[in-house]
Amino acid sequence: MGILTNLGVLLQTLGASGRATLEGLVEALKSAVVGDRETRRRVAFSVAIIALSAKMAKADGIVSPEEVAAFREILDIPPEELRNVFRLYDIAKQDTAGYQAYAQRLRGFCTCEDGQCRLLEDVLDGLFHIAKADELIHESEIEFLAGVATSFGLDEAAFERIRVRHVHGPDDPYAVLGLDPDAPPAETRKRYLTLVRENHPDRLASRGVPDEFMFIATERMKAINAAYSQISGKSAA
Repeated sequence: MGILTNLGVLLQTLGASGRATLEGLVEALKSAVVGDRETRRRVAFSVAIIALSAKMAKADGIVSPEEVAAFREILDIPPEELRNVFRLYDIAKQDTAGYQAYAQRLRGFCTCEDGQCRLLEDVLDGLFHIAKADELIHESEIEFLAGVATSFGLDEAAFERIRVRHVHGPDDPYAVLGLDPDAPPAETRKRYLTLVRENHPDRLASRGVPDEFMFIATERMKAINAAYSQISGKSAA
């Protein structure tokens, strides 16, 4: 059963109970697929992408066709699940609850030993991809994304690594890799190989990233490879 099919089952349950709200969905996630933590995390991931994408669309007051297209690009939605996904999208737009509280609740589904949940970084990466779809990330969108990062418990360094990859990546390859500009070649290569391992499809799957979301991993690796190539080219020169 695909991850978005699980989402459809949850939405059907909410419809039957009359609690078709984001709060109701988060509550439903607590008891969904009892005993299957991995599936629950994957459903929570999809909910985060769909719901926060809809809420971010309100950040600059305009929902552009490009943003909707980018949303459909990052989440490979089977045709038979389009209705379920966009039903949740509409619920998210209508819900008056603040996104911070919702993001904090989602954070509870993902914990890592170092406190920096990589799964939630993936969610934020997807939101940045949508924000820049109209070729301009508005200040209000940056504020929204920073608020989401804070609610997720991500530190400033994690947020900055993601931001520069989408906003100033080509101009600051060291920032994309999370390195100081004076980092020696050996350290640069070590960091690059670490990022390659972290973004391998098997590693992504192990932290709960659904197959439907692998587009973001591909785009991230393009930015990482481009940054390393730019730095390597300077070193060779």
